[in-house]
Amino acid sequence: MIRTLRTNSEHDDFIQLVARLDKLLAELDGREHDFYNQYNKIDKIKHVIVAYSGEKPVACGAIKEFDQETMEVKRMFTSDNHRGKGIATQVLYELEKWALESGYSKCILETGKRLPDAVRLYQKNGYRQIPNYGQYVQMENSICFEKELK
Repeated sequence: MIRTLRTNSEHDDFIQLVARLDKLLAELDGREHDFYNQYNKIDKIKHVIVAYSGEKPVACGAIKEFDQETMEVKRMFTSDNHRGKGIATQVLYELEKWALESGYSKCILETGKRLPDAVRLYQKNGYRQIPNYGQYVQMENSICFEKELK
């Protein structure tokens, strides 16, 4: 059984999962990693979900304010041996629920073309592709998505 915890970016389990995510992204992004990495700092994130299988942290995600009506989904990760079990969808749902509870009406996010599983995750959960925003406008590897929350 998977349980989720609402916390913040100072939580040790979140920090450890993000370190594994960063290692994976460094391999996939190659020369572009330094560009992306500068926008993936985890200090001062107030809305973090960590998912546990038993006592073991297996997945995470976060949201942070983008504007007055929008939260940006950040730092989604599921450990290798727990992928394909719906855990990322559960984390994403909890983040969306938290955004709604906090008065936001939309979530946006950026992911990479080199992460087809992530692209499928967002599409199957109702996210629609939008033009790349902000710092991602000129990035060919980036794909941006948006979802209106209900």
